Amino acid sequence: MRLYGVVGWKNAGKTGLMERLVTEITSRGISVSTVKHAHHSFDVDHPGKDSHRHRVAGATEVLLASRNRFALMHELRNEDEPSLSELLQKLAPVDLVLIEGYKRDSHPKVEAHRTVTGNPLIAPDDPTVRAVASDTPLNLDRPVFDLDDTTVIADFILSEVGL
Repeated sequence: MRLYGVVGWKNAGKTGLMERLVTEITSRGISVSTVKHAHHSFDVDHPGKDSHRHRVAGATEVLLASRNRFALMHELRNEDEPSLSELLQKLAPVDLVLIEGYKRDSHPKVEAHRTVTGNPLIAPDDPTVRAVASDTPLNLDRPVFDLDDTTVIADFILSEVGL
């Protein structure tokens, strides 16, 4: 499975870039799945709904299915957070998996950067960051793309992974 990440600090434009990349790359006939790391607790079901009631009752896994989609929720009850490699094993085969977050893992990445956030760049200290997508020109030892130039960023990623 080919992997490529999008990393950056909060409000750097990661999610918007991910969304645009998925649209651009899938429009080229390439299948894409995504993984998003959340730094906090989250729910995909809602209090009062049957799936939520099953989970709260103590179920380790709840599979919610309809004719349009399914979602498998696994409650980590006294378990460590699964590694990225463990999570990737749960995905169906696709041409490319785009990963938002997991900045400390070893897969190649593009860094989203917005000057207004005031955050430092990750790239200078991380060789897995192969390029930066920024809202301002930067002088780096790797490619720097305009944050909004999705086509060029997609071309770069696809070239990097051999697609």
